[in-house]
Amino acid sequence: MADVNNNDSDLIWEEVSTEHILQNEWIDIRKSRYRFPDGSEFEPFYSYSRRDYVVIVASDTDGNYICVRQFRQGIKEVTTEFPAGGIERRDGKEYREDSAPGDIPAEDALEAAKRELMEETGYESDNWQHLLTVPSNATIADNYAYLFVARDCRLVAGQSLDTTEFLKVVKLPAQEIERLIREGDFKQAMHIAAWLLALRRN
Repeated sequence: MADVNNNDSDLIWEEVSTEHILQNEWIDIRKSRYRFPDGSEFEPFYSYSRRDYVVIVASDTDGNYICVRQFRQGIKEVTTEFPAGGIERRDGKEYREDSAPGDIPAEDALEAAKRELMEETGYESDNWQHLLTVPSNATIADNYAYLFVARDCRLVAGQSLDTTEFLKVVKLPAQEIERLIREGDFKQAMHIAAWLLALRRN
């Protein structure tokens, strides 16, 4: 079987220059110039940096799935999705810097998943499984999504939301999530990927 990662040196682009066109506490948007494998150069290529995050496919002891409803400003709609949130960083920023050696987060991804599930829904679980760690959007972003399953969740507290979070917890059977995905009403691509992977692990 062929190794798809073998001898790819002739495909690598060299970053010639980078300008940080917006860099604040929330995001780092970059404009870069690249040299292609044939020696030619092109700009601009735009990319952005954000912190890594977790997505949790969580189900309760009755087999219902714990979802949240919240407004998403990108599409300007209220969406149904799984609990999710950013992994805290030691420097308190929302993105990784070019010079950060290894980009060590302040918390483990699993601990972040447990925290986000508790904060957004008030549920906790002792039955966790890591599904996959995958680039969030390899074309324009440098962050990764850590996908988890949490089974046998139980309600132990109320929500503890951030000041910018306004969300409602809803519990849905698997058939309803399947319907929402099928009809294009579960509008988070990485959450759909987590769902499909979770089904394969059952």
